[in-house]
Amino acid sequence: AAPVSTRTSGRTMLKSVAAKVRFLSQIEAQTLDVDLFTSSAFSVDQLMELAGLSVANAVHLAFPLAEQKSSQILVVCGPGNNGGDGLVAARHLAHFGMYRPVVCYPKPPKRDLFKNLITQCIQLKIPVLEKLPSVETINDEYSLVLDAIFGFSFKGALRSPFDSIISDLRQIEIPILSVDVPSGWDVEKGDINGIGLNPDALISLTAPKLCSQHFNGIHYLGGRFVPPVIQEKYNLDIPKYLGTDQCVLISPGSNKSQI
Repeated sequence: AAPVSTRTSGRTMLKSVAAKVRFLSQIEAQTLDVDLFTSSAFSVDQLMELAGLSVANAVHLAFPLAEQKSSQILVVCGPGNNGGDGLVAARHLAHFGMYRPVVCYPKPPKRDLFKNLITQCIQLKIPVLEKLPSVETINDEYSLVLDAIFGFSFKGALRSPFDSIISDLRQIEIPILSVDVPSGWDVEKGDINGIGLNPDALISLTAPKLCSQHFNGIHYLGGRFVPPVIQEKYNLDIPKYLGTDQCVLISPGSNKSQI
């Protein structure tokens, strides 16, 4: 895929795309997911595979490897489906052949789905860490952190070990790309408690959540699988995907020199 700057017709078009995209509440996002599982007959692992591929695609578009100091990407995964998306993304990044993903998976998986995703990563020789590397190590050895800790189902207070993990990630100097919702953010109101991540890029999945209205970085939409009947029911107005891309840029960010 070509760099972002050659794949758009300018900021005016991007602003108009962002203005038309509909943002979902937490309840709407959950209901839409149920519709995908029931009336549209998708399975959890099928949607996770498609979402993870779109995340890997966004990494490639937003942070071209030629511009990075290292091919190593730290993929930090939470215990739920957002973490599963991260595991799938790590696998696809490894298959791309140009990235060296390293997974941080702090809580041992209980469900077979996540155990299988871990096994697939290990068979690709992707390192799987239980503890987050130090802030200094992350800054020195990695070019990007992929935040796949919490998604749109998150609510309540941050708990161990993810409270300290997010606190450490707030201190790093390299870019962060968040999956669906920046970890630590309220799904609808944003980083209202001032404890969440401040990513450089975000890839919303299926449709942007209300919190992303408070996000000013590079914003992609991923999930090239939503059937027209679902798009119409939720009035999503999904922008046109280019070529074979699995994500589409909906906002270039306010201060991003690479766009």
